[in-house]
Amino acid sequence: MRLAARGRSWRPSGSRSSSSTASGGRRVGEEALAVEPRPLVLFLAALPELSAYQELRAGFTAAVSHELRTPLARLLVLLESTTLPGADVDELIEQARQEIQQARDLIDDVLFLGELETGREVVSLGHTVAAPIVAEVVAAFGDRSEHAEVGLVVDADPTVELPLRPRMLRVVVENLVANAIRYAGPGSTATVTIADAGPGTLLSVSDDGAGVRESDLPRLFERFYRTDQARSSRGTGLGLAIVKHVVTSAGGTIDARSAPGAGLEITCRFPA
Repeated sequence: MRLAARGRSWRPSGSRSSSSTASGGRRVGEEALAVEPRPLVLFLAALPELSAYQELRAGFTAAVSHELRTPLARLLVLLESTTLPGADVDELIEQARQEIQQARDLIDDVLFLGELETGREVVSLGHTVAAPIVAEVVAAFGDRSEHAEVGLVVDADPTVELPLRPRMLRVVVENLVANAIRYAGPGSTATVTIADAGPGTLLSVSDDGAGVRESDLPRLFERFYRTDQARSSRGTGLGLAIVKHVVTSAGGTIDARSAPGAGLEITCRFPA
C-alpha cells in the first residue's frame, strides 16, 4: 500500500535540519511547526492484488446470484402452476423438489469451494489407496448411469496410492464420474483409470461420447462455465473447478483432451 503525504514536510528523527518550508515559500523553524502543525493528509492506494481480488469476488458473487435465480424462478412457476385447473399436483411437486435440490447442491458446492480456498478444508494428508474408493463411487452412481444410458468401467491398479485424504479423493472421483454421466450422452462408456505414471500416479476419467470443442477446453475448469451442449444441464457448474482446486492443492496437475464426437478425457497427475 502506497502512502502519499501532503501539507507539511516530514523528516525522520535525528535529522540535522532545523527548518522546514511552509506552503507560502518562507522557511520556518521546527519550533513553529510544533506549535502550529500543518495538517497531514494521507492518500491510501490499494495494491493491485487487492483490487484484483475484490473484482474477482464481486464477479463470483454475481455469478452465484445468477445461478441461484434460475432454480428459484422455476420453483415459483411450478408452485403457481399447482393452482391451475387440471394440474398434476404430484408431478409439479416432484419437479419443485428437484429445483430445491438444485439450489441446495449449488449452495453446498459454493461453501465447499470456499472452504478449500481459505484452507479450512485440508486436501492432502498422507496417501490413500484409490481402488476401493473408486469402486464405491462407481457403485453409488449405478442407477444414475443406467438412467443416462452411460456405462461405467473401472481400470484401477489396486496398489496405487494417491496423495489425497479419502474424502478429497471421493470428491474428485464423484465429480469426474458425474460429469461424464451428465455430458457423454446415451450409448457411451466412461472409464475410470488409476495407474502408475512414470515417477508419479494418475487418475483419469475418459468417455467415448459427444466430446467438446477444442476452443472450450481451456475454460472447462472455470467456475460456472458450461459448453453450449451443457447449458441445459442441471449441474452446478462448479464440479470441475472443485476438482482442479483439490488436485492442484495436492501438488498435482489436471488437463482435458477432447474433440467433437471423440469423447472427453480428464487426467489428474500427481507427483511421486
